[in-house]
Amino acid sequence: MHTPEPHDHAERPAAAAPSQRRSAPDDGALPIDGLEPVPHLERKAAALLLFTLLLIVGSGLYLLYARGVFEPTQSLVLTAENSEGVSIGMDMTFSGFPIGKVDKIELAKDGTVRILVAVPKKDAHWLRISSVFTLVKGLVGGTTIKAYSGILDDPPLEDGAVRAVLAGDATAELPQLMSNARQLLENLNNMTATGSALGGTLEQLRELSTKLNGPGGVLGAALGGDSEAKKISLTLDRANQLLARLDGIAKNADKQVFGAQGVMPEVHATVRQLNAVLSDVRGSLKKVDAVLVEAQAVGANAKDATNNLGDLRADVEASLRKVEGMLTELNRKWPFAKKDAEVKLP
Repeated sequence: MHTPEPHDHAERPAAAAPSQRRSAPDDGALPIDGLEPVPHLERKAAALLLFTLLLIVGSGLYLLYARGVFEPTQSLVLTAENSEGVSIGMDMTFSGFPIGKVDKIELAKDGTVRILVAVPKKDAHWLRISSVFTLVKGLVGGTTIKAYSGILDDPPLEDGAVRAVLAGDATAELPQLMSNARQLLENLNNMTATGSALGGTLEQLRELSTKLNGPGGVLGAALGGDSEAKKISLTLDRANQLLARLDGIAKNADKQVFGAQGVMPEVHATVRQLNAVLSDVRGSLKKVDAVLVEAQAVGANAKDATNNLGDLRADVEASLRKVEGMLTELNRKWPFAKKDAEVKLP
């Protein structure tokens, strides 16, 4: 070990005199070894605390201003059957934009719920006396209050107006939907169960497809068996044979009727001969027409002559009657005349 030498104590500096020591600060700050005391420390700490408090208060006031606490508003009272899902501070939206907040919820004397909504003055022009308010409870998401203004030309909604809210609860239809879904599943189970009508129909369709793929094909499936399909095929074969025979007969008939030695050429020759005979008859008829014209002329002349002869005969008969009357008068007056004397007319 190192032992201190005797002269070490002599080289140490002497302690400072009390008069040479630094005096303590007037503000009561205690000196710290190696650090100088901060003057006016209590004042600076108080100022820092005051600045922090002012910063907190200013931030709070700014947040209140940003949330529209100091903005002028008008009140709107919405009445509903219940306030389920409604909370203070929730927004009332118009076309998806918040234009008001729920400020208070209270229960009226008649058992209805009064929802007080604070609407800023700058957004109050969207609300009209014809506006409709809804309280919608969706399956997904929370409850929302919505305002609808169909006619923006109507007068604006007055301050403190009371409007009934239309409630729509999508969850209220869940029991009915579950019941309908359960009934639908039961119907599906009944339809797909063994021995059900749908199962029988599917089995019949399978048998039909088997028959369609069988030897008889569609005919076998339509007629009920391959034997009937074979009968139809045999009938079709016979019908084809009969059609072939009829085709041959038609060709022979065509040759016999329209051929060079057929009936139609002879018919044409006969028709030509008949045309010639008719031409001769037509000429003869023209001659007969001329004779008839002459006969008519002769008949007309004979008729005139006959009429003249009738007049002449009448005149002669009148003369003979006169002569007969004279002879009768003469015989009556002539006493020696014969009694049988008579005049005979031609």
